[in-house]
Amino acid sequence: MTQDVARIIASDRFKRAQEDLAQGHERFVDEIIELTEIPAPPFKEEVRAAAYEAKFRALGLQEVELDGIGNVLGLRRGRGNGQVVVVAAHLDTVFPEGTDVTVRREGTKLFAPGVGDDTRGLAALLAFIRALGAAGIETEQDLLFVGDVGEEGKGDLRGIRHLFEEGRYREKIAGFFTIDGLELGEITTGAVGSLRYRVTFRGPGGHSLNAFGTVNPAYALGSLMAGMARIEVPKAPRTTFCASVMGGGSSINAIPEEVWLEIDLRSVDAGELAKLDATLLALVDEAVTAENARGDTSHGAIRAEITRIGNRPAGQTAQDSAIVRAAFAALPAFGFTPTTGDSSTDANIPMSLGVPAICLGSGGTGGRAHTLEEWIDVAPELSLRGLCAGLAAILGTAGMVED
Repeated sequence: MTQDVARIIASDRFKRAQEDLAQGHERFVDEIIELTEIPAPPFKEEVRAAAYEAKFRALGLQEVELDGIGNVLGLRRGRGNGQVVVVAAHLDTVFPEGTDVTVRREGTKLFAPGVGDDTRGLAALLAFIRALGAAGIETEQDLLFVGDVGEEGKGDLRGIRHLFEEGRYREKIAGFFTIDGLELGEITTGAVGSLRYRVTFRGPGGHSLNAFGTVNPAYALGSLMAGMARIEVPKAPRTTFCASVMGGGSSINAIPEEVWLEIDLRSVDAGELAKLDATLLALVDEAVTAENARGDTSHGAIRAEITRIGNRPAGQTAQDSAIVRAAFAALPAFGFTPTTGDSSTDANIPMSLGVPAICLGSGGTGGRAHTLEEWIDVAPELSLRGLCAGLAAILGTAGMVED
């Protein structure tokens, strides 16, 4: 595979693709700005999706559609071979409806919420499609370009989950790239799995003075949090947990009838994640039992409701798989030193299913992702090296038909 990638990069067709990327770089920047300024808050990606669908159609992709969950799909046919390599970037941002997403440009830097995560990735897909067309490159396998929904937060990877569980290409996907993040070098080959819960404790409530002694769901919640603080997890495989968001109660002088806590559990190892999950559920039961034993239950007992609000599966892509070897061959050719790492991305879904998948950055630098001060640098030299490296990795995986 390393020799194949080197031959692809040395070919006249790839050189023409590089020239198109260079000539079209300002258009690439313009599309980052254009797409960033179309709001795509969680679960409300429709307007941006419609604009992205129109771009796929204008670029001549086939079978362009909005699928049943809201993903934008477009096929670039190769020689077929019955298989498809997916190249995806996510449409959604972490920012709520009403966030000002106007882009401010200062030299080569662009400032706006979501400008890098993952709007730059969306624009990179468009640049890849144009360069492939301008160079007349034909691939051995078909390329399915995807702008997907639901990658961020409580979206729970619903877009890519749908693609692999219900999408019409699900049986044909042989490889998967997600273009997410910025700097190239670390190739995500491990999927950090996560389970997310909202745990709600309920009780009879009462006046803080007159009902003193009545069981209190806030104490059960506190017991759960104290128990979580004592959990020991391994450093390797990396495993973490967090009590993240909490609320409840109605008045300072009332025993609450309801309190709740949102919890994030993570591990790169599915077995460790399952152990942590079991520990959490046991702590919930212990907290309920202890509070009901402590207080007065004559008007009702404490009970807990556990709602799973997220499930990102763990997984791994083998280091010797073709997609990883292609990336390791492509990146050094453009001045990047490849390493592998773990993260939580759209690639979690295919990795968990045994489909070779990686996450690559879209090139360039930036910072402050997931904040209102997010920025990226679109200086052409580094940006173009990143785009060329990504395209070479894709072609090394899907195969390029040689003259």
